[in-house]
Amino acid sequence: MPRRWSSQPIDRLRGARLGSGKTGRPPLNDSAIHPSSRSQGRWAPLRGAWETVVFYGLLLLFAVMCLLWSLPAALLHRLLPASLGRPLGQWGISRGFWLFLGAMRLTGALRCDLSALDALRGEPGLIITPNHPSMLDAVLVTSRLPRVVCITKASLWDNLLLGGGVRLAGYVRNDATQRMIRDAAAALRDGRQLLIFPEATRSPPCAGPMTPAPGPFSRSFAVIAQRAGAPVQTVVIETETPYLRKGWPPLRRPPLPLRCRVRLGPRFLPDGRAQELSGAVECSLRASLPGAERQDVA
Repeated sequence: MPRRWSSQPIDRLRGARLGSGKTGRPPLNDSAIHPSSRSQGRWAPLRGAWETVVFYGLLLLFAVMCLLWSLPAALLHRLLPASLGRPLGQWGISRGFWLFLGAMRLTGALRCDLSALDALRGEPGLIITPNHPSMLDAVLVTSRLPRVVCITKASLWDNLLLGGGVRLAGYVRNDATQRMIRDAAAALRDGRQLLIFPEATRSPPCAGPMTPAPGPFSRSFAVIAQRAGAPVQTVVIETETPYLRKGWPPLRRPPLPLRCRVRLGPRFLPDGRAQELSGAVECSLRASLPGAERQDVA
């Protein structure tokens, strides 16, 4: 069974009687057991104000970092040959996301473990297929993999903050299926890694902090795997935050810190039919999530 994350509640004294004989004292309240709880309550408004400043400051930092890279990247896309520009663009996006996540950790806004992805860093021609609980997933994965090519929405290519970077990096548009499959397979044969979310959109929201179960899968990644002869590496993203899940506005502040963990799942070879490969990857990702039994029942 996969490891399940849960917050351990503080043990409380229940029905405690102090003293001796028949006349005991009533149970102590939390403030008597933990004198610091009163002071924590007094500091709660200040903590909330600090988290608000940190959250919106980080959003501003992200926008500034993306703009400072997108503008020169758009120019370099026109000047450099693809053999030089694409590796530079992929490295630039990866390094920028890595720096941004470092700023989130430094301010206490993020606690995450992405170390499992380091084992994939040097593997060429690999398709990486994570579950997709939130819009942060691409940032998390790309921050550790400097040679990855992403399947992106076509609208990002005209986005002021991201358009120059995705063009320079040679990311693959998803607006034309046949062209997407052809370009993705070419990137894999060129030794790049391909990041594609099999759900094609974020997972349906669920109640509570549990990682949501994946939605329906598309077979596009399996067709690409067979076209390029590339193995498919599943990646499991576990998260305890609702931020940027489906239906969560980007400017709405979540409880901080954000918590997540990434781990590797099974790897699949591109054997058999695309439908069989897609089904095997889907079953693996669903079974690998914490609380999979409860999600299946639901």
